[in-house]
Amino acid sequence: MARPRLAPEAPGVPARRAALRLLDAVLRRGLPLEAALASATGDLDRREDRGLAHAIAAAVLRRLPDLDALIDSATQRPLPDDAKARFALRIALGQALVLGTPPHAAIATVLPLVDGGPRKLVHGVFGTLMRGNARLPDAASLPADTDARWVTAWGEDMVIAAAQAIAQQPPLDLSLKGDAGPDGTTLAPRHRRLSEAGPIADLPGYAAGDWWVQDLAASIPARLLGPGPGTALDLCAAPGGKTLQLAAAGWDVTALDSSAARLARLEENMARTGLSAKIVTGDALVWKPAEPADAVLLDAPCSATGIFRRHPDVLHRVRPSVIAETAALQKRLLGRAADWVKPGGRLVYATCSLEPAEGEVQLDRFLSERSNFTVEPARVDELPEGVMPHERGYVRTLPGMLAEAGGMDGFFVVRLRRAG
Repeated sequence: MARPRLAPEAPGVPARRAALRLLDAVLRRGLPLEAALASATGDLDRREDRGLAHAIAAAVLRRLPDLDALIDSATQRPLPDDAKARFALRIALGQALVLGTPPHAAIATVLPLVDGGPRKLVHGVFGTLMRGNARLPDAASLPADTDARWVTAWGEDMVIAAAQAIAQQPPLDLSLKGDAGPDGTTLAPRHRRLSEAGPIADLPGYAAGDWWVQDLAASIPARLLGPGPGTALDLCAAPGGKTLQLAAAGWDVTALDSSAARLARLEENMARTGLSAKIVTGDALVWKPAEPADAVLLDAPCSATGIFRRHPDVLHRVRPSVIAETAALQKRLLGRAADWVKPGGRLVYATCSLEPAEGEVQLDRFLSERSNFTVEPARVDELPEGVMPHERGYVRTLPGMLAEAGGMDGFFVVRLRRAG
C-alpha cells in the first residue's frame, strides 16, 4: 500500500524549519553556521529561501542572550535551553525584533514547528511580548563566558564596543587589484568600504576582476609584506584574499591550504581577477617547499572570535578548550613556517582571534624559542587610517577601532625578520 503524500507546508514555513536546524547544529552540536548550511537547507528549492534561513539563524545568534532574556521574562519557569519551544520563540522574536518581519507573519511561520502544549506556550509568550511592545537594547549582550574572558583580557570598554558591534550589520570591505573600484569610503590604499552593497556580483568591477571581498583588518597581514618582487608562501591560504593581495603586489606566490574545496574559490577569484599564483593542496604540518622563500605569511587556523560581527556563531561555540587546541596547532605551524624563511627574509604571523593565547602569548613563546627572529615593527603608513601599531611593534585590532567608520574585525598581526 502506497504511503500517503504529506501536504506541502505553508509558504515560509520550510525556511523557518531550516533555520531551526541551523540553530540546533550550532547551539547543540557545536558546528559552524556555514558548515551546517548545506545539510540544513538542502531541501529548500529556492535560493531566496536558503538565504532567508541563514539570515534568521544569524539574527538569532547575534542577539541570543537578549532574546532569551525576553523569553524568560514572559514565562513562569525558564524553559530548558534545548527546548523546542525556546528555539521556536527565538526564531519568531528574531524575525520580529531583528529582521523587522511583521509579528503576525513571524509567529504564523513558526507555530508549525511545534505541536500541542508547546505550540500554545509559544503563541502565548510571543503574544505577551508583542502586546508589551518588547524591544531589544541598542547594544547586544555577549554570552556570559565570552564577556568574562574578554573583560579579563581587554577591559570593560572593549566588551561594550563588542556588544555594540555585534548588534549592527558590518559594512562591506573590498580590496582592489589596482586603483579602480566602486564608489565608497577609502580607509587604506587599494581599499573601498560600502555601507550598503546588494548582490556582490552586481557591483561595478566585479566581472572585470577589479576587486575581491576582504575585511579591512584581514588585509593588514599582506600589507605588512609590501610590494614584491620575491618569492612568497601564503600558508593556510584559503579563501585567498591575501594570496590575491600578494599577487597584485608583484610577489611570486605559492598558496597552500588543506581544503581543496576552499582553494577552488581562490582559483575562481584568480581567474576572475587575472592574477596568478601556484596553488597547492596540502597540510602545512606535512608539506614543505622545495626551497625557502623571501616572505612567508601564516594566517593560522584559530578560534576566529575576531570575526564575530559576520559570524556570530563563534561566540556560542568557542570554549577555552577550543582556544587551547588551536593555540597548540598554531605553535606547530609557526615553527614550521619559520624554517621556510630565507636568512634576512620576513615572516608575518596573523590570527583573526581576540584571544591573547592565539596572539600576544604565541609571539612571546616564539621569540623565547627562536632567537634568530626579531619583531620588525609595523609602521603607521602601512596601516589603515586610525590603526596604530602596539608599542612592541605588532598590530592588534579590537572592537571599537574605527567604530564611526563601521569598525573592523579583531586581528593579531606581527611581522618578524629572520637574521641574515
